[in-house]
Amino acid sequence: MRKIMIFIALMLSMGMNAQNNREAILLDEGWKFSLGNASDPMKDFGNGTEYFNYLTKASSIHNEGPYCSKFDDSAWEEVRIPHDWVTTLPYASTASHSHGYKTVGYKYPETSVGWYRKTIHIGKEDMGKHLELRFDGIFRNAKVWFNGVYMGTEPSGYASQIFDVTDYVKYGEDNLICVRADATFEEGWFYEGAGIYRDAWLQKRSEVGVAPYGTFVYADIHSPYTSAVVTVETEVNNGSLKGQKCTVKQRLIDAEGKEIASTDEAMLPLIAKQTGACRQTMKVQNPHLWSTDDPYLYKVITTVSVDGKVVDEYTTTTGIREVVFDASKGFVLNGKQMKLKGVNNHQDHAGVGSAIPDALQEYRIKKLKEIGCNAYRASHNPMTPALLDICDREGILCIDENRLMGVNAEHLRLLETMIKRDRNHPSVILWSDGNEEWGLENSDMGVRIAASMREYTHLLDPTRHSTVANAGGTEMIKSLDVVGFNYIIQNDVVNRKNQHPDWKIVGTEETTGCGTRGVYEFAKDEKKKEGHMQSINRSGEKGVENVIERGWKFYADHDWAAGLFYWTGFDYRGEPNPLSYPATDSEFGILDYCGFWKDEAWYLQSWWTDKTTLHVFPHWNLQGHEGEEVDMWVYSNCDEVELIVNGKKLEHKAMPKNGHLTWKATYQPGKVVAKGYKQGKLVMTETIETTNAAAKMQIAADRTEINADGRDVAVINISLHDGKGRFVPDACNELTFTLQGEGRIIGVGNGDPSYLGEDHPKDKDCKQFSIPAFNGYAQVIVQSTKEKGNVVVTCTSDKVKTASVNIAAK
Repeated sequence: MRKIMIFIALMLSMGMNAQNNREAILLDEGWKFSLGNASDPMKDFGNGTEYFNYLTKASSIHNEGPYCSKFDDSAWEEVRIPHDWVTTLPYASTASHSHGYKTVGYKYPETSVGWYRKTIHIGKEDMGKHLELRFDGIFRNAKVWFNGVYMGTEPSGYASQIFDVTDYVKYGEDNLICVRADATFEEGWFYEGAGIYRDAWLQKRSEVGVAPYGTFVYADIHSPYTSAVVTVETEVNNGSLKGQKCTVKQRLIDAEGKEIASTDEAMLPLIAKQTGACRQTMKVQNPHLWSTDDPYLYKVITTVSVDGKVVDEYTTTTGIREVVFDASKGFVLNGKQMKLKGVNNHQDHAGVGSAIPDALQEYRIKKLKEIGCNAYRASHNPMTPALLDICDREGILCIDENRLMGVNAEHLRLLETMIKRDRNHPSVILWSDGNEEWGLENSDMGVRIAASMREYTHLLDPTRHSTVANAGGTEMIKSLDVVGFNYIIQNDVVNRKNQHPDWKIVGTEETTGCGTRGVYEFAKDEKKKEGHMQSINRSGEKGVENVIERGWKFYADHDWAAGLFYWTGFDYRGEPNPLSYPATDSEFGILDYCGFWKDEAWYLQSWWTDKTTLHVFPHWNLQGHEGEEVDMWVYSNCDEVELIVNGKKLEHKAMPKNGHLTWKATYQPGKVVAKGYKQGKLVMTETIETTNAAAKMQIAADRTEINADGRDVAVINISLHDGKGRFVPDACNELTFTLQGEGRIIGVGNGDPSYLGEDHPKDKDCKQFSIPAFNGYAQVIVQSTKEKGNVVVTCTSDKVKTASVNIAAK
């Protein structure tokens, strides 16, 4: 019987009873922020220069830095968490290419350190509880103080941090949290932002309770899936000053709120300050399995009692599923062979940088699902817990990736932090211990390190395989559970599989071949702007046409291959290869930086979904190229496609499986019509026309209702159309967004990878912002306040009819 893990997202119960003191308070508002200085401590608020500084004495009344309560922060600005201070910094051609030419890093000490301060009142009623600070991510090299006491440093910008502050609290008074983040050195080779860019929490519980990330749940389950034995391993911490006689009980609750299984109480005596563990099982009949099509979730309630009295109740959300990587069948979920249709993504978005609100994370996942995506690789670091929660709910299969390979104490600590935090999510199907470690891939040292990391990973989670994404090396991959290949042309995958038929294989990266949305190959076009590039798919670069097709065909045609993860789902800031400044973004996303579709999105929708799809391109606003020959392409899953150009019928062609179609046409202003047929019947028609200038716009929000919690967001997209209602694919009109009501603008974007203007407001309560559209589209991100009411966003532009959208904040 295979031991397969089921999901536990560490969601703390908010419905407390009189005996249960567990509570998680989001620390999102009321932060003060100021830039410091990375090279001169005296310009860095005297950090550490005191006679007795925070490293020489645990707490000193003589300290005067920002970590002291008497420090005057009245001149600092007020910000909300999540926060990325790099979003408002200017671009410069001398700044880091890999990080998108933003003026942060070792060349810019005056903008590479940020300080945060926040006071929180903790009442006397909390005396006797266990209190923790939790940061889900601070970029980077974060130092944390509580009430002037130095709590510790986390070098990595991607590791969650938890600090026990129980003994440092001033009960019945205000308490000071201080954070210093230093982004002088880059941890990745892509835009990373800077600051407290993920959520921060104050966690309260009884002094005896479940430890942080202290529950591990998995199931013994196999075909025909009529029953499962669910195992719960629990760590309980006794934070008190005396021994405690504890008991632990587990209950499994279905989505309708019905208890369907439970355990007996387990005895767990603990001496003062001890953390102990117990293991319990419960049998579930006819479990409702979690899958990509039906991501069904249960809840597990862990109850800790002392001397018969309930002191802690830890509520989590779970999903039961069986995951198998197989050398001949590839990937199997709940007994069903299926392909991973995945993408890689970094954590940043137009207008907000790395500080992505949870609702925007969900928006991005849903945009990927529209094209048929079912899998997500977090490149190249552990993802934020909120994103994993979303993937659990949306049925997205995840590779959770460690930032850096190594088996020293520092690297293993970070690996353990990721696995213990994330090992209970049903969406996580595979651990990645590292990515493209060129110095290790062809060495004996690499073989040893990969083998040791594999076994350390198994110690922390025996229910999942691990991988490393390989860039072409031949040695280190011999130590892997699942062999991850980055790019088939670099790895000679078929020959390696023939030599090692027992290998389990997944395509951890494969190129999309994408370029700038709406930019094509007309070199004489005077509108063509430096920093834009046409799609490699159409250029035939390196003798290959449509490389996105090459990748999917390869993995679709080989049963032994689990599937692939394209590089990338969204454009991202940084790494604008093969271009350079003023290009600031990578352009290989299937969707642009805002999530607007590029042509290749229709290719994947054609072959990754059952939705009838028909897309013809390029657009027909090619003024200045009259009489020139144009390659017309169609992405479609129709059996046959007919193309009609300015009334002239071209060849009626059959669509190859997982392929595309092309025709030669001569450009003249007019109309192109594509007709799609299935089983001889016309099922879809798409028309593109030469348009007039933009005269009206369409404005739409992804949701018309948002929560009035000060965190929820609506994503508002604008498209430009001519007087006849036709989309104008080359319109770049200047747009102004004005907001009225209970909301604020937190970011704007247009998908232009070389846009050097502002996209994030400096005003934390921004009501108006301007940005040009890019090739017909623009986006504004609106966040609620904590007041209920209507939010009206109006978009205006010269010679274009004004449009508005209403959103209710409830």
